[in-house]
Amino acid sequence: MSVWDTVKAKLSTKLTAESFQNWFADTRLDSEDGDTLWVSVPSEAAKQYVEQEYSSLIQSAIRELKLPFRQVCYTVRSSPCGPGEAAGNGNHESGPMDVAGQLNPRFTFGNFVVGSSNQFAHAAARAVADRPGRTYNPLFIHAGVGLGKTHLIHAVGHALIEQHRGLRVLYTPSERFMNDMIRCIRQQRMQAFREAYRKVDVLLVDDIHILAGKEATQEEFFHTFNELYAAEKQIVMTSDSPPKDIPGLVDRLRSRFGWGLMADIQPPDLETKMAILDRKAEAEGIELPEDVRIFIATRVHTSVRELEGALTRVLAHASLTGAPISLCLAQQALKGPLPNHEQRITIESILKAVAAKFELQPAQLKVKTNSHNITYPRQIAMYLAKELTSASLPEIGRAFGGKHHTTVLYSIRKIERQRQYSPELNRLIHSLSESLH
Repeated sequence: MSVWDTVKAKLSTKLTAESFQNWFADTRLDSEDGDTLWVSVPSEAAKQYVEQEYSSLIQSAIRELKLPFRQVCYTVRSSPCGPGEAAGNGNHESGPMDVAGQLNPRFTFGNFVVGSSNQFAHAAARAVADRPGRTYNPLFIHAGVGLGKTHLIHAVGHALIEQHRGLRVLYTPSERFMNDMIRCIRQQRMQAFREAYRKVDVLLVDDIHILAGKEATQEEFFHTFNELYAAEKQIVMTSDSPPKDIPGLVDRLRSRFGWGLMADIQPPDLETKMAILDRKAEAEGIELPEDVRIFIATRVHTSVRELEGALTRVLAHASLTGAPISLCLAQQALKGPLPNHEQRITIESILKAVAAKFELQPAQLKVKTNSHNITYPRQIAMYLAKELTSASLPEIGRAFGGKHHTTVLYSIRKIERQRQYSPELNRLIHSLSESLH
């Protein structure tokens, strides 16, 4: 492994899979010159983008690795137009070795956790990998950020390589398709570009929504799609939304994307989230206590990436403090809103949701009474107010009819204790939390 491969490995832990694949997977070390690393990149556009957007992150990775380099300089490889080095050797077929270098080794079917939210998309992807060009062509997978669509398209690529030796498979992020096209137009080598992308058996295109609004690139992709489809070659695409909801997408592409099968991935349910946590904890060699697993699963509501990030924070907190992994430690590690989690929930919305769940009126949760059918849902509502909003204990007390902050604290701690041994309460809180997001 070269020194640049070490830096890339560090960067892969700091970036999303999409960003790493788009900008760093196809870079490699040219040479070392004193305190300077010379790194080759596939295009001038990639060089400019990495210099502008990732310089500080790269320097941070170098410092963390304690490497003796003060700067990184980039050279653009004089490659022809098209994906991979195979095209550069005059062979425009992208073989298994070419695509393998572009795929994330962690994104396989074997480590994809299947649940009710992604079962259909997973089954469709497996069917395509088993019988490319014969089943579900094109396959269009759409999902929100961090839900696993990139994992699935990489898994299809890995399975194709393993199951169909000699099959010409090409994986490309949409941004790379666009950058390759721009470079080829400048070099007047569009024929090479077209051969590289159209003489394949399977084309895997990630984040196709990036082409929206780019008319020339859409025109080129339209003809690439038509030629592959007419030859019964498999096409798999991912997007952050279905074709009808992609603004700036030309109608003829929108129509063609719907010719095959569209499969969506929804946010994971509680059981799937806990299975994902178990899988990641197992990979880390950690046994996750049941109450911690349930707490993290109910704390994160949508993104699988955010879920894994929350577990990483808990594990890091345990490692840095030397404390055992416990519910108390997890609550401390995940205190406050999680990154990228928008805080739009109000105490009033919590009151309405809890009251509806217990067939009460919101005002009933504010009255002075010790009746269990009121105090229990009120304690749950206070707990949720503390977990899902930034309100202080006195603010929560005032919202619940002028309760003293010690009463609020008692209610929160009571629910926290009950969650440690009550799966029913955990499911109730998860259901309420989901309804509020």
